[in-house]
Amino acid sequence: MKTIVLASGNPGKLREFAQILSEFHLDVVPQSQFNVPDVPETGLSFVENALIKARNAAQYTSLPAMSDDSGIEIDALNGAPGIYSARFAGAEATDDDNNALLLEKLKGVPNEQRTARYHCVIVYMQHANDPMPLICQGTWEGRILHEPRGQNGFGYDPFFYVPTHHCAAAQLPSEVKNQLSHRGQALRALQSALTK
Repeated sequence: MKTIVLASGNPGKLREFAQILSEFHLDVVPQSQFNVPDVPETGLSFVENALIKARNAAQYTSLPAMSDDSGIEIDALNGAPGIYSARFAGAEATDDDNNALLLEKLKGVPNEQRTARYHCVIVYMQHANDPMPLICQGTWEGRILHEPRGQNGFGYDPFFYVPTHHCAAAQLPSEVKNQLSHRGQALRALQSALTK
């Protein structure tokens, strides 16, 4: 199996990456196993932030590295929280903090105007100086609910309504979510690119 360092400490992301990539004979190891320090996400786009994180992990480990930058874009909030999704309510914000702020900002916004989408950009670098990193992306359309539903997933999943399945993302079994999600789409695109 090929070992790839994942430039993330998010346990939800690690779980999803491992589940999706295990069938492709890729051993995804979190950067924490190599004591890779976090790097400031100073980019102004998902692509820039994913590149920064992947390059940092490859530099510290001398192994191929992969990073994703993902978030939710809400039309009624002019695309916010976007690249700031994980820290919407502040640098040390929890999922609950972020979701509470989201609901507060959407107070009084009717259902038809609560359209949203998850974005995911995944970057794969063979080494820190890779001049042609692989960049893959996925998008998942939905809308924001008024109250949480379901126990699965993480982040905004309890509030992200999936119209095709008439439920929140957090109500989907993980194998179904992995088929539909922005991250699942991006990972399958990456797997396809890697096999070529």
